[in-house]
Amino acid sequence: MPQFCTCGAELPADARFCHKCGKPQTEEATPEMAPEAPAVAPSFQPVAVRVERRELNFHNPVAVRVGLSMASAAALLSWLPLINLGFVIWWVAAGFCSVYLYHRRTGEFLSVRNGLRIGWITGVLTFAIMTVLFTISVIPLALSSGGLAGVYQEQIRNMPMHDANMEQALRMFQSPSGLATVLLFTLVLFFGIITFLCTAGGALGAKIVGRE
Repeated sequence: MPQFCTCGAELPADARFCHKCGKPQTEEATPEMAPEAPAVAPSFQPVAVRVERRELNFHNPVAVRVGLSMASAAALLSWLPLINLGFVIWWVAAGFCSVYLYHRRTGEFLSVRNGLRIGWITGVLTFAIMTVLFTISVIPLALSSGGLAGVYQEQIRNMPMHDANMEQALRMFQSPSGLATVLLFTLVLFFGIITFLCTAGGALGAKIVGRE
């Protein structure tokens, strides 16, 4: 049975459009568009940044610079005749300030153990500077007429000492080996005192600065 369009034109079989007026004769299936997935912002996982802490030794440039600056100040202040035993204050303060300055430059709070380490570094550097200053001060005495031994002998004679002890001390300074023994003993003694006081100041600084 022939089909006709609304305009009256006869349509061939299975016609999709009218050849006369162009009217569609069948329902066109429109493809369904899949709904777009909502844009998801990429999630960023927080990455833990591991800050590597350097060991507090002479390979740590920050610790060496801080210790050297405090050691220089303590060594110079120790030569000033301000008060009796004033060097005790300066050497303890050098270790304390080394911990404080290291914390200011690195932001790291030091444990008591690390405070001891940086205090020891400061003490060794302080002893080295003190040794250089002591050597410079005794050069004019060594070049004097009596030499370094004569200066020490004169000081011993002026000390309130028993005659037997005075004679023994004078005999020690008369030989080069005896004089070298006294100087070596003095250096070892000062090394122990300086490093001990600076190390104690570093431990004290670590306990106090660590509470801030």
